[in-house]
Amino acid sequence: NLKYILLFTLQNAELFPVLSLVRSRTPGNRIVYLYTKKVGKAPKSACGVCPGRLRGVRAVRPKVLMRLSKTKKHVSRAYGGSMCAKCVRDRIKRAFLIEEQKIVVKVLKAQAQSQKAK
Repeated sequence: NLKYILLFTLQNAELFPVLSLVRSRTPGNRIVYLYTKKVGKAPKSACGVCPGRLRGVRAVRPKVLMRLSKTKKHVSRAYGGSMCAKCVRDRIKRAFLIEEQKIVVKVLKAQAQSQKAK
């Protein structure tokens, strides 16, 4: 396999087969080996429940992510770059139901006190 690679043009002086070398054909019908960079991954959801990765966030390496603009690093909603839409929806519903439950408890206490006063 090493002899096969040496027959073609290498961009650098690295003369052994590595996974980062990708064979490519130039417009002049020459085969060259190009070095590829590592593939980035989009961040996971902060909730830890969802198995997938976040949508709307660029999947790049950390150094590239540092140079990106803010609009490419998050989604413009609550918990944008850290939680997925489904988890945010569930969290908002849960918070609303908890608040409703608190109000119901207050009303029941007020009714019980008015019953005692009579």
